[in-house]
Amino acid sequence: MQAPSFKKVQEAAYLTADKAWSYRAILRYFYVQHERMREFLFPEEIFAHLTDLDGFQDYTEEQLQQDLDQLVKWNNLVARQEVSRASTIEEFKKKRYRYQCTPYTVEFERMLQQMEKGGDVFGGSLEKKEFERLYQELLKVEEIIKKAEVPPPDECAQLWNDIVAYFRSINQNTSDYMAHINSEAAEERMQTEAFLAYKDQFTTYLRDFIIGLQQTALKIQQLLETISIRQLTPLLKNVVLHQQQVPRFEDIGQDEQALMYDQQEKWRSLCEWFLGNAHGESNLDMLQTRTNEQIRRITRVVQRLGERHHYFRSRKKDYLHLAQWFGSMEDIRDAHQLSAVVFGVFHTRHLYSDHVPTDDIYTDVWDEAPMEHETKPRIRSYREKTRPGAIISQKERKEAARQEHLQTKRLEQETLENYMTGNEIRLNELPTIEPYVRKMLLSWIGKAMARKDQTFKTEYGRHVQVIMEDKARVTVHAEDGAIEMPAVTFRFLDEVSN
Repeated sequence: MQAPSFKKVQEAAYLTADKAWSYRAILRYFYVQHERMREFLFPEEIFAHLTDLDGFQDYTEEQLQQDLDQLVKWNNLVARQEVSRASTIEEFKKKRYRYQCTPYTVEFERMLQQMEKGGDVFGGSLEKKEFERLYQELLKVEEIIKKAEVPPPDECAQLWNDIVAYFRSINQNTSDYMAHINSEAAEERMQTEAFLAYKDQFTTYLRDFIIGLQQTALKIQQLLETISIRQLTPLLKNVVLHQQQVPRFEDIGQDEQALMYDQQEKWRSLCEWFLGNAHGESNLDMLQTRTNEQIRRITRVVQRLGERHHYFRSRKKDYLHLAQWFGSMEDIRDAHQLSAVVFGVFHTRHLYSDHVPTDDIYTDVWDEAPMEHETKPRIRSYREKTRPGAIISQKERKEAARQEHLQTKRLEQETLENYMTGNEIRLNELPTIEPYVRKMLLSWIGKAMARKDQTFKTEYGRHVQVIMEDKARVTVHAEDGAIEMPAVTFRFLDEVSN
């Protein structure tokens, strides 16, 4: 796949230039007229429009011509000489031009206009109906695959465009709305008292979306799991065929395989959004998790606002009313009952636990399941009770393990002696060795490289020098595989001294 060319976009230079105030006013007028299907404009018409704007009272035609020439150099405008109205040779020589805005300019101005309407906040919404519309379109795809009769290219293209449009709308709206409710501005508004009147509507909106999402998303997931790229290929071929039938000069000679690959990638993105991939969970699961987190977050915010509201409220009138109520009672038993209702039972022990069964502040205590809590004494002499057990002798097991270890070491020593040539072990002369021999030789190399003289002492008490040839390479074969490494010679120095 050919990598895109990330060249410098000179068409965007007018947005940050020193005279952006005039460049943007000119190109905004071109964009408005383009939306009204007027492609070509004359300088006189542009100048008449600019002089009606604030800040352009001292603007001259010479300045306009300079700005138009600069925008032509930046490829924001295309200049064409107007010769149809020339009545004399002098008028023709003046090279009267008409101007047309380029596609880059149209897209820039369209994007800027949308951003100006949205301001500095995210938009978006959580629309459960969009999931239902997407599901209905996917049902049509499933029906086409079952019948094995592909509709004409124009119908396939319309169906595919609807699927892509609904998916793009779902992805963009959900992402923008989640960014909106997680923004700093939304966080500040949630901390105000005015949010209490809005919280029920906000919570209901999120819960309704979750319910609708759970009803439709599962159907979409099951449907996507049954449709493969191979089954979808005939439909996508008709979509590509319809795209090629639309005459576009810039698309002449466009590769059909590239168009097919583009449509397949769109389908893979749709499947990964709902089903996930090997790198992580799906965006659908993330959306459900984040929506539930927002509901719990709103619940906690409302609870804190309510506690803060009651903390600052004066209870003086309440206490005076209770005092008059107590004073009007003649029977002490009635006073005790009222005291129990208002202040609770005085001899009850209150136990604290960090167990949080639910975040719903409206759930009553008797609606929750009982829990067990073990309270341990807070004294230094407290120790948990343990049962004394007999001490079992492990002498025989230790001796058996010791003998097994010694036998293994003797076997390793004998094996190394078989691989020695005189007082040396050369890697290029070794046959296929055992895995533990390869591990031991590699560990010897590591120990030697840590010393300047590249010598070390083995666990058997023998002094070994490691001689490594940087340029020569050998392949050491073991029973579990092969490894390529520099040619190394292990020389036993104690043998030399003898």
